[in-house]
Amino acid sequence: MAGDSFCQVETGLVNKRKTMEIILIQDVDQLGAKNEVVKVKDGYARNYLLPRHLAVEFSNSNKKQLEERIKQAQKKEELMLAEINSVIEKLNEAPLKIGAKTGTSGKIFGSVTTLQVSRAIREQKGYEIDRKKITLPDELKEIGNYKATIDFGNGKTTEVDLEIVAE
Repeated sequence: MAGDSFCQVETGLVNKRKTMEIILIQDVDQLGAKNEVVKVKDGYARNYLLPRHLAVEFSNSNKKQLEERIKQAQKKEELMLAEINSVIEKLNEAPLKIGAKTGTSGKIFGSVTTLQVSRAIREQKGYEIDRKKITLPDELKEIGNYKATIDFGNGKTTEVDLEIVAE
């Protein structure tokens, strides 16, 4: 038995590990991100990544497809950023007026919430913005002018003027 394993080591059958280059189709934990070219062991690629459609083999045709996908993603992102910039301009044109029920001292019954701000944007500006993306400075419990922050993602944020008025 000991002679057999020695013979295998001598002929180089043990510790012979092949690697291959692949292009990841999806993010894979502890390996890489989508559209990244990585080197992995042959067996890992053939037995896990390729059958689960997490990656494709690196070849000239697959490389060209990868480049095309990256171009399309960049164009899509540019269009999205242009749309976000136009929304920001529209939101900053005039303050949002939000009506609230108040007492005689100018205090609001309750407070203005992000849901009310989201509805005001939809009704007055024509844009649907998720209330979770809106941040208010503190509880808005009095009539007056305030600023709310809207986070669009991709590092794009804007401040919107709010004018809380009595109904």
